[in-house]
Amino acid sequence: MGIIFDKPLIGVVMCQNFIGSHAGQTVHNKYLDAIVLAGGVPLPLPHQLMQAPHLLENSMTVLDGILLTGSPSNIEPWHYGADGKEAHADPARDRLAFGLITHAIGKKMPMFGICRGLQELVVANGGALYRQLHMTHLFQEHRENDALPLDEQYAPVHTVQPEVDGMLSQLLGSAEPFAVNSLHGQGIRETGPQLRIEARAPDGLIEAVSLPKHPFALAVQWHPEWQSDRDSVSRRLFEAFIQAAVCYHKEKQP
Repeated sequence: MGIIFDKPLIGVVMCQNFIGSHAGQTVHNKYLDAIVLAGGVPLPLPHQLMQAPHLLENSMTVLDGILLTGSPSNIEPWHYGADGKEAHADPARDRLAFGLITHAIGKKMPMFGICRGLQELVVANGGALYRQLHMTHLFQEHRENDALPLDEQYAPVHTVQPEVDGMLSQLLGSAEPFAVNSLHGQGIRETGPQLRIEARAPDGLIEAVSLPKHPFALAVQWHPEWQSDRDSVSRRLFEAFIQAAVCYHKEKQP
């Protein structure tokens, strides 16, 4: 179980949405496309996996990796000790993502987090977020201009500097800075004790983290899934994730 046509099965967290007037759950094609391109088979995971005992646990026995996607929604602030309400909340996604992370850490299952996914990994490991980066006046503008066409929204806008000898620089074979897109209003304030900083933006904002004691648990603040076939860094990240999932599948076989 878990390998479909010799490809690893990757669980992909979904987001609560409305499809017409009906409540639904969605995931952007760009995440699914990036997984397929790198050699995996994506399986979208519904929030209902948290509604019955052992449903999530049983589901994870067939998976070989977890992709925590980006989202317009934000983690509810009480999860990291902050006050106030979140206007763009998705509490069912919070529950599922934290459940997935907990199980994946226990099973040493590969995880790759993107944007909100990075923030979920941070909060799940005791870290905290800036709720509105632009209100801190400590950083450059990291939000996209949603009046622009998608190609311009997802265009590179700043560099990130990988940490020397970190997981990210080892994956890329270099600690040289590279350019990334930026489409987020929140960011890491504290990583928590378990996570290692893997890269920063020129303004000092943490842009990537990993779990050092985990075979493959990497998360980035930018969006490598966007046209991942056209960017060598994006392609390398997804290929490394899928390769880790292949190794995980081989090791879990009886």
